[in-house]
Amino acid sequence: MRVPLPWLAEYCDAGLDAHALEERLTMTGTKVEAIHRHGVPADANFVVGRVLSAEQHPDADRLKVCSVDIGGGEPATIVCGAPNVDAGQTVAVALPGALMPGGTKLGRAKLRGIVSEGMILAENELEVGAGGEGIMVLEAGPRPGTALAELLPIGADVLELEITPNRPDCLGIYGVAREVHAATGAPLAPAPWEHDPGSAGPLTAVTVDVRCPDLCPRFTARIFRDVTIAASPLWLQARLLAAGQRPINNVVDITNYAMLLTGQPLHAFDLDRIAGAQLTIRRANDGEKVRTLDGQERTLDGGMVVIDDADGPTSIAAIMGGERSEVHEATTNVLLEVANWDGPAIHRASWALGLRSEASGRFEKGLAPEQCSWAQAVATALMLELCGATLEPGTLDTWQPPPAPEPIALREQRVGEILGVEVPLARQAQILTALDFGVTPQSAGLLVTVPPARRRDVTREVDLIEEVARIEGVDNLPATLPARRGAAGRLTHAQLVRRRAEDALAGHGLHEVVGWSFAEPGVLERLRIPAGDPLRDVVTLLNPLSESQSILRPTLLASLLDAAAHNVARNGPDIAIFESGAVYRAAAGGLADEHHALGALLSGAATPRAWRGGREQHDFFTAKALVESLLCVLHADARFERERWPFLHPGRSAAIESDAGRIGFVGELHPLVAQAWGLERTAAFALDVGVLAAAAPQVIAFRPFAPYPPLRRDIAAALPAQVSAEQLVADVRSAGGPALREVQVFDVYEGEQVGEGRRSLALALTFALEDGTLTDEDVEPAEERIVGAITALGGQLRA
Repeated sequence: MRVPLPWLAEYCDAGLDAHALEERLTMTGTKVEAIHRHGVPADANFVVGRVLSAEQHPDADRLKVCSVDIGGGEPATIVCGAPNVDAGQTVAVALPGALMPGGTKLGRAKLRGIVSEGMILAENELEVGAGGEGIMVLEAGPRPGTALAELLPIGADVLELEITPNRPDCLGIYGVAREVHAATGAPLAPAPWEHDPGSAGPLTAVTVDVRCPDLCPRFTARIFRDVTIAASPLWLQARLLAAGQRPINNVVDITNYAMLLTGQPLHAFDLDRIAGAQLTIRRANDGEKVRTLDGQERTLDGGMVVIDDADGPTSIAAIMGGERSEVHEATTNVLLEVANWDGPAIHRASWALGLRSEASGRFEKGLAPEQCSWAQAVATALMLELCGATLEPGTLDTWQPPPAPEPIALREQRVGEILGVEVPLARQAQILTALDFGVTPQSAGLLVTVPPARRRDVTREVDLIEEVARIEGVDNLPATLPARRGAAGRLTHAQLVRRRAEDALAGHGLHEVVGWSFAEPGVLERLRIPAGDPLRDVVTLLNPLSESQSILRPTLLASLLDAAAHNVARNGPDIAIFESGAVYRAAAGGLADEHHALGALLSGAATPRAWRGGREQHDFFTAKALVESLLCVLHADARFERERWPFLHPGRSAAIESDAGRIGFVGELHPLVAQAWGLERTAAFALDVGVLAAAAPQVIAFRPFAPYPPLRRDIAAALPAQVSAEQLVADVRSAGGPALREVQVFDVYEGEQVGEGRRSLALALTFALEDGTLTDEDVEPAEERIVGAITALGGQLRA
């Protein structure tokens, strides 16, 4: 929303410059995104001139050498290329030193050998009009040398506002003026729609049938006869241009002006082009087509609303008018329509058509039906003034006003409790009155009536307290702690587990990254996810930022791989990164199953470059060691099991299981997956933080160190190759009993001495007691049980 300050000051002049007003509005909840300069400065370099002579340039067919009286002193010589420049004209002149739109500073220039001492200006060069083929010719009368700012609205500061969906009242200049009035205390002019030249009563020249009152709660129309289509006056064109609208003709400009002033869109029909003198507002038929004002043919569906006449659809309701019934140069009779439409329906239709307009952007925020009368009154006055039109008596209006909503009680004591500071009752009433709320004093506070434009936003007492707080000044409120009884802030077990795991990974030298939650659909193919895999149950966004961000990521691998590829492409091949974030799967009922995951990716060298050489590369075992370190830090009981994953190397990957469920996976990436991201040998793991937290004890009990010396035994067992080290360690640990404190694999051998299809695993067994020193005889029973467990796995002890 662009708000030119001179237009705003017409209704509320706070006496502040643009930057001071920006700060005040922003601090009271109306965010100012930027301040723009429209047009040219109102300084002495822009003056009125009179062309004394206009002679053909001796060396250029399209240039004229003009002698221009600019007031006092000798006439200025100005070379001009406009075809309509002529002696006797009163014109706008920019002198050397003038700052033109876009920041260009005008100076003396030599054009085909003749020095030009300024520039004769066109409307568009001053940004006060749409411009044409030549210069702007002013009415005779002003004395040469008169400041141009005395005649034309040549410059303005413009505030660009970010209007949130809950504040449609600020989509109009007068609504913003009311905010300035409330925020600064400056006087507010009466509403521009207070005087309505129109009258109530039926219209006989046209009939209207609203067949979907749920989507069109109110439809109003007035008829204007003997309309003269022409260019709008410069003051109107200048205001539209400053507000970001392109002037077209006086009728269309009036509808845009009234919309910008009131916030309510309007549409003008050529009455003589309405077939059958009838309009029907209805739901569109699937596949129905209409050609809109931009010359495009649009295909509609049953969720959209059209306005049609006897020949079919003529407009897409609330979005864009139709080409067939638009106002044109020969138009003499105009039907001015101002209607209220259902916001969600307009938003859906606009999105489906890929067509956004000033009107749709306003309607989708939810306008009040009362605003139709405001816009009709403003537009009617301008149609009579600027178009020489005759207003036909009567106003077509389909609205049946519903009962007024109940007032809201605002308790003085409650305001103090919520804000932490006392705001006098008189000040509360002053603020709410300034914001157009109706206020009636009562014993405990105020009884407040909500104005029509705020009914969707203000529905509860706390909403009124928010209005008081933002105008009184949130920055003036003291910093207080909320009142809480019997509550203490603490992290949940899952949050503690997540933080400990993140700290452990950072402690191992991994860098944390934050990736997009969005992903491209093609990432599933790049990860080699087959059809039917649970990872294929993705959540597709209804309104994505782009096609490359149209789904929610089902795994952290996607963003980790993107980060790794980015670094490799910039000569950073040694990567050790992790990410903690949400992943998503589709769930029943169209909802998303969201859970927190922790993942890491390792590629390149695992150790820094040293003078001794021999840099160790990341592989499955470095990733597995990180996972084991995390499990140790969290005291989580988990195991590794062989399983194939489509995106992992089939022989270098494992599932991480626990009694609470599957925690995740670890392994090297499949070579084709690594290649798809431009990576070499890469390892990764991903953990479900919820399952990991369930596997980690909430209370960790201290187990004292054994005060007596431990006893170590080393054994080597030849086993079938399919028996994993994980399984062997688990069975040995179970058979060893409580005295067996630790089991470690310290050697692996495959060769002729153990036979084909078998391998030897060497284990270091550590025994210890808390109440005495172990002897060889004490551990013999445990050793026998361990040998039995090895035999049960198909293995045998080696000498």
